[in-house]
Amino acid sequence: MVIVSYDISDDKMRTNFSKMLKKHGAIRLQLSVYEVVNTKRIMDNLVAKIEAYSRHFTFDDSVIIFDVNSDKLTKYGNAIHRDQSVVYF
Repeated sequence: MVIVSYDISDDKMRTNFSKMLKKHGAIRLQLSVYEVVNTKRIMDNLVAKIEAYSRHFTFDDSVIIFDVNSDKLTKYGNAIHRDQSVVYF
């Protein structure tokens, strides 16, 4: 699992970046923070896309990718419900 946190000043680029993360299975945790749990191939593809975006960043823009061990992860509040199965009748 990785956590992707970003701060992008350009509105259009920020929106496109968010959509790109969602296409790769990312789940929004907060406004500019996403959780991604996927295969290595898709994760490698995601990192390549992030690197392509980074070529257009201004001095103020940034993306940080945290590699997280889900066994040592603790969630509180609304975040704990994202890992539980939902059953609809």
